[in-house]
Amino acid sequence: MAGGWARDGAVQDQIDASVDDEVRRARSRLVGGGPSLEECEDCGEPIPEARRQAVPGVRRCVPCQAEADREAGRGAAVNRRGSKDSQLR
Repeated sequence: MAGGWARDGAVQDQIDASVDDEVRRARSRLVGGGPSLEECEDCGEPIPEARRQAVPGVRRCVPCQAEADREAGRGAAVNRRGSKDSQLR
């Protein structure tokens, strides 16, 4: 039960929105099933054959993919809970 200024169900709405955001973020990181590139789309270095076979549709070399994953993770910390006072009422 929500209290204070929040309407009933507001906490569940916040949880659902957080889950939806994470699902969208995970889906955006999925690699397509198309043909793998032979050269990294970011730096132009050759992508090893073993990586192209292991990850169908790969578009980046390992270092560039690691950097892209770090960048994607930086915006993940969203606090949707509001102030603690609103939860304690």
